Amino acid sequence: MKKTLLSILALAALSTTALAADVKPALVYGTGGKFDKSFNEAAYQGAEKFKKETGTDYRDFEPTSDTQGEQAIRNFASKGFNPVVAVSFAWTSAMEKVAAEFPNTKFVIVDSVVKLPNVRSVVFKEEEGSYLVGVMAGLASKSGKVGFIGGMDIPLIRKFACGYAQGAKAANAKIQVLQNMTGTTGAAWNDPVRGGELTKNQIDQGADVIYAAAGATGLGVLQTAADNKKLSIGVDSNQNHLHPGSVLTSMVKRVDLAVYNAYKDTASDKFTGGIQANGVKEDGVGYAMDDNNAKLVTPEMKAAVEKAKADIIAGTVKVHDYMSSNSCPM
Repeated sequence: MKKTLLSILALAALSTTALAADVKPALVYGTGGKFDKSFNEAAYQGAEKFKKETGTDYRDFEPTSDTQGEQAIRNFASKGFNPVVAVSFAWTSAMEKVAAEFPNTKFVIVDSVVKLPNVRSVVFKEEEGSYLVGVMAGLASKSGKVGFIGGMDIPLIRKFACGYAQGAKAANAKIQVLQNMTGTTGAAWNDPVRGGELTKNQIDQGADVIYAAAGATGLGVLQTAADNKKLSIGVDSNQNHLHPGSVLTSMVKRVDLAVYNAYKDTASDKFTGGIQANGVKEDGVGYAMDDNNAKLVTPEMKAAVEKAKADIIAGTVKVHDYMSSNSCPM
């Protein structure tokens, strides 16, 4: 009996080893750099978590242009990497082409939808998370004006802006929401100087809380707000620690889980294609609280944002998605 049990355990160990060996993860970031303290870095953290837990290494690539993104996805697939995860809507057409060419490879795209059986499309309800931080901004503002700085002017970033405006106005119906986008090309994700200039302009107009949804450009937003003793709101990753006492909160978007789950599901043979939509209810988006912003968030703010969160989950508050109509009611 003892010998049989040992044999079973040995077979299980061999099975696990073989399964892990079949996983050869790859990651293609969006333009803006791996260590943008935001979207890309969240993806990196998810890959690192998988590596730490399993000992399975991964390969990654930082594109600086749209053509490099497609080349990287195809290169990884042709060399047997599996799954290949690409984070950014910019890789939609590339994913459609490459995934069709490699039907036996598993692919994941974050922030877009590709309808192929071997592709998992992970999207987020950014409007819901932005609504929550908008509520907090509306209550924190003393001037009655808050700001939003977006990266590339695309519907996805308008989605952040619209959710934020809805939340701010839910907290204060008379509040004004100033909005600027950084640019119309991929360079808009990596221009902290321009982000700082836009932030200063909004501060000069009276904004005292500025939300950045702009990748590495947002670092200039947070820095300028801190320099001018105004509040800011980070995005994607928890950015509260970048300027403690100045960053009111961060709208956290769990890109890290999208990457981690892709690798983990492949390793356990549980990978599925199709669309995964993650909102407040799924813990895909939310707001960050820690020691760095605890003194900035009053009990009233915390109660209001928690009520908003509960109402969204219950369905009594429905946050309008800009991308559903290419318009915002605010």
